[in-house]
Amino acid sequence: MGYFPFFVELEGKEGLIVGGGRIAAHKIEKIKPFGAKLTVVAPYLSEDIKEDPEINCKERPFLDADVDGKCFVIAATDDEKLNAHISALCQGKNILVNVVDDQEKCGFIFPSLVKEGKFCAGISTEGASPMTAAYFRSRLAAALPEKTEEILDGLLAFREPVKREIPDGRVRAAVLKEAALFCLDKGRPLTKEEMQERLRAAAGKQEKKKTGSVALVGAGCGAYDAITVKGLNTLRRAEVLIYDDLIDERLLSHVSESCEQIYVGKRSGRHSFRQEEINDLLVQKAREGKRVVRLKGGDPFVFGRGSEEMIALRKAKIPVTEISGTTSAIVAPAGAGIPVTHRGLARSFHVITGHTAGTEDGLPEDIENLAALHGTLVFLMGIGNLAAIADKLIAAGKSGGTPAAVVRQNTDGSTQAVRGNLHNIVQKAKEAGIETPAVIVIGETAGLQLFDEQ
Repeated sequence: MGYFPFFVELEGKEGLIVGGGRIAAHKIEKIKPFGAKLTVVAPYLSEDIKEDPEINCKERPFLDADVDGKCFVIAATDDEKLNAHISALCQGKNILVNVVDDQEKCGFIFPSLVKEGKFCAGISTEGASPMTAAYFRSRLAAALPEKTEEILDGLLAFREPVKREIPDGRVRAAVLKEAALFCLDKGRPLTKEEMQERLRAAAGKQEKKKTGSVALVGAGCGAYDAITVKGLNTLRRAEVLIYDDLIDERLLSHVSESCEQIYVGKRSGRHSFRQEEINDLLVQKAREGKRVVRLKGGDPFVFGRGSEEMIALRKAKIPVTEISGTTSAIVAPAGAGIPVTHRGLARSFHVITGHTAGTEDGLPEDIENLAALHGTLVFLMGIGNLAAIADKLIAAGKSGGTPAAVVRQNTDGSTQAVRGNLHNIVQKAKEAGIETPAVIVIGETAGLQLFDEQ
């Protein structure tokens, strides 16, 4: 199947519905808001159809000539042979045809519709599951602001003065986008005063080029819906998106089609961009006047080098903000039923890099101090050094029987975890085949499993 969701102008176009029962009436109700001129033909028409003054009713059998001059035809009878005949007739004349409950004979299909004034969305599964289409229709309808129709009417009225008074296409597009986002956030249309204020501000932007801004956004740990609402709203406003490896790529569908997307992913043993290059890129795009979002897995300030990027941006006098994300140091263990604190077992937790630059073995210099702590030790980016971490902690006095776990939080929301102790966790992790990125948890709480892994 190759159904493309065209939006076709139906205002004033001729349409034919063959059939006069419940299904025909249902199709009529779907089409009427779009202004088509409908003719309904059937030997018997329901009273609802006959009483509708907007319908041209012909209570008689179908004639081949009925399709002539029609933009589209719907065969909604319970006579399969007649429906097949109408389909073949229309296809021979290049007329769009829909045959109810017979997708193979359709030239177009009806989507599950959401319509609020000028807002219209069609959802289709190409016949695979009407229930799925209806489910997402319901979710979309629930997400629309109560005043959607008023908002769109107001934004349409705002377009003309914006086009007239703002010759710079980039500034014009930015003003219209900001106005739309403002209305959707507030759930209401712009007032006349707000329109004028935005036009005045836009005129000032044309005279003086504005420096852009950067938002460091944490995508959270695991599935795409772990991002905060604030982070997601910021992502939707991005004009440039600079993103890492460790995110669920479904987040990319939330940016606008015009957003420039730049991948700068880095993982242990495979570096695409040096950090200095990323810093320079952020500054460059902001100086182009763009609204830049730097999307990072987990939290930007938890071993995410977000602070380095912020220092570089502040040095370049670029406005920059940070929007925190849920860190894997807490989320990944929690997904395996491991709390990082628990009364009587751990009164503190400590987040440590498992891959330290500048040391001979890549481990933290104060490993002896860590071994003496009674709280939970959480090592990030340390799966490659798991054996060295376990050996050094034991050598520094940590009991080999101390509970230990290695946890990976996947982007589909599932958790992979292996439990053991400092003596055997390396072998158990190897047997389980857990790969980076994974979190190492060491301490009494690592022995807990408060619920089944998902």
